[in-house]
Order: sequence, then structure tokens, then C-alpha cells
Amino acid sequence: MKPDHAPLAQGELAARYPLIRKDTGRLAAPLTPEDCALQSMPDASPVKWHLAHTTWFFETFVLQRFAVRYAPFHPGFRYLFNSYYNTVGEQYPRPQRGLLSRPALDEVLAYRAHVDERMRAMLDGPTLGDEALGLVELGLHHEQQHQELILADVKHLLSLNPLEPAYAADGAHPAAAAAPLEWRARDGGVADIGHDGTGFAFDNEQPRHRVLLAPFEIASRPATSGEYLAFVEEGGYRRPELWLSEGWAVAQAQRWEAPLYWRHRDGEWREFTLAGARPLDAGRPVSHLSHFEADAYARWAGARLPTEFEWEHAAGAGGEVWEWTSSSYGPYPGYRPAAGAVGEYNGKFMSNQYVLRGSSCATPAGHARRTYRNFFPSGARWQFSGVRLARDAA
Repeated sequence: MKPDHAPLAQGELAARYPLIRKDTGRLAAPLTPEDCALQSMPDASPVKWHLAHTTWFFETFVLQRFAVRYAPFHPGFRYLFNSYYNTVGEQYPRPQRGLLSRPALDEVLAYRAHVDERMRAMLDGPTLGDEALGLVELGLHHEQQHQELILADVKHLLSLNPLEPAYAADGAHPAAAAAPLEWRARDGGVADIGHDGTGFAFDNEQPRHRVLLAPFEIASRPATSGEYLAFVEEGGYRRPELWLSEGWAVAQAQRWEAPLYWRHRDGEWREFTLAGARPLDAGRPVSHLSHFEADAYARWAGARLPTEFEWEHAAGAGGEVWEWTSSSYGPYPGYRPAAGAVGEYNGKFMSNQYVLRGSSCATPAGHARRTYRNFFPSGARWQFSGVRLARDAA
């Protein structure tokens, strides 16, 4: 966070803390203990690990520093549930999180209850300083990030089950027909980019600075599954001239023929969703695209991906999918990571990744904002990621 950001008042954080923590529990509620223990690939994590890691964050960065006479729930959890904070200590290998049959889910839930009780007592107690309150606020936004990851990871896990089980029946209704795509012209000039200091922001959204934009046009909405299907059926995955070299190599090596959860069966396209397998819904924004696929589609469509600065200047609103940009994930001019372990939160990942903007159907309410900078490697497909087209002004 920005060093001079004023965190929420202690009373407001005391009210928000149990609500956000309960939201995480509700996401896990439809799952069995077996569901919560499995890891479908190295990039995903078991739900049980998400439940424990978000708790570890509050225990490690808040309770152990600011609570009076706090003893860790389990000394081994500092190692097991540390994600990537080298300043804190070593971490259990990420690709092996699915091997942690112990602690059992019940013990992880007891861990959450223990930390929640101590957090409640601290937030309801004597006045805390801005550093402690800022870390609580950061921890709540961190938890909301993991709520979205839980849904993405569960979807990937269940998609590998031949029974094609549903996570939940909600959202099974088809989307309405998409509005016609329109091109919206934007004049060039100087644009203010980045968070303005009002309310919460991650440190990678700052400092606010100015960029020079050439005139451009941007699509009024993300591309739909129906529009992307035309790319698939016209041989988009068999045309190397549309692809970046690395993207073509990855697509060939992994035998991509369509977006991640699309399946062609009995003469029709179907898609695996959180509500189970469904006929492909042409009206919904296409989702689960890698940066490589989004870029190839844009080239096929006679367009390009927007830069993240064009997106923020012109789009500035979320949707059902995160939207890939052509911008490499790097620091803004004058960026300085926060001091201490929380400085590892964003800055050290500013290499070999691309920025996504907006939000998705899995983003918790109130978590998205115009300046939010999501980021993933070019080949990542399991996130709720899509594409909005842009082009140079005529």
C-alpha cells in the first residue's frame, strides 16, 4: 500500500473482518473434505491451503506483531502456509500442497476460528496504530484475492473429473444476446494513470503519473464466445502467422484447439462451468484465454490488445472477465515496494508477466477498481480472463 494511505477506521475494519472471512467459508461450504484437499496442477492450490494461508497472513503479519501475548496456533504452520515470503522464512513447495493430507480440514477450520477470535479481540480492544490497521486492511483485500483464486482453482479441479460435477447450480442460465460491438474513439493526449490516493490500493497501482496516448479506438465490450468461436472454426489455432512465436510453440506443445474448458462432442461445442458442463453460451464473454490466445484473436480480428493505460483511460469498468492488455507487468515511474515482508507482495513479480484489467464474475463485490492491476504469465488459462479489442485510430 501507499505509505501515506490512511487505512479504514478500526471500527469499520472490525465490522468488515468477520464478513469477509465468512465469505471465504461460504465459498468452501459446497465442497467435500476430499475436494478441499486436492491440487489439480502446480499453479493451483487446494482449498484447504487457501483457507489456511489467508489465516496465516493475519497470524503472521498482525497477531504476532501487535497482539499481546499471542502464541502461534501451530508452530509448523509458519512453514506450511507461507506462500512466497522469503523474509518470513522457508516455504513448503508449492507444487506439493496437494500432498498435505495433514492438517485435516477440521484442524484448518479450527485454526481459522482461533485466529478470528484473537483478531476480534484485538480489533474490539484498545486503539491500534496506522501500521497495524493498514496490515489488517491489506489482509482483507488479500483474502478477497484468494476468494477469486478458490473459484478458479476449484473449477480447474472439477473439470478434470470425468463426472463433470457442478460446484453450484447458480449461474446456469444462459446469457442474454450480447449488445452489438461498437468502436469507441478516444482522443490522444496526456492521461493521468494510477491510483489517486483515495481509499485502498495495492502498491503496484501507484504512484499516479502521466502518460502520453495516441488517438485510439476500443471495443464497447469484451469479445463473446460466439465471436471467438468464429476464430476457432476458421482455423485460428492452425495459423502460425497469427501467433507470437512463443505462443505458437506453447499452443502446439499443449495441443490447444480452443479455450481451456471448451469441448467438442457429438457435433456441438460445450463448455465446463462452475455449474457443470453446458452448451457453449455464445452471448457470454469468452473466458479462460491465455495472453497468447487473446493476442492471436485480436490479430485475426484486424485489431490489437489495448495497453493497460488505454484500458484505464477508456474502459475503466469491470465485467465478467479480466481483460488482457499488451502491457508487460512492471513498475510505475517512482514505484517503491513497501518496507519489510509485505514488500514482497507485488514488486518481486514484475518480470515476464502481462497486465489484466477490470474484474471477473469471480471477483468479490467491492474489490475491483479502475486502477487495479492483475497479472499472470502469458500462458495462464485457468483464470477468468478474456479479451477486449482495440485499434489505432483511422
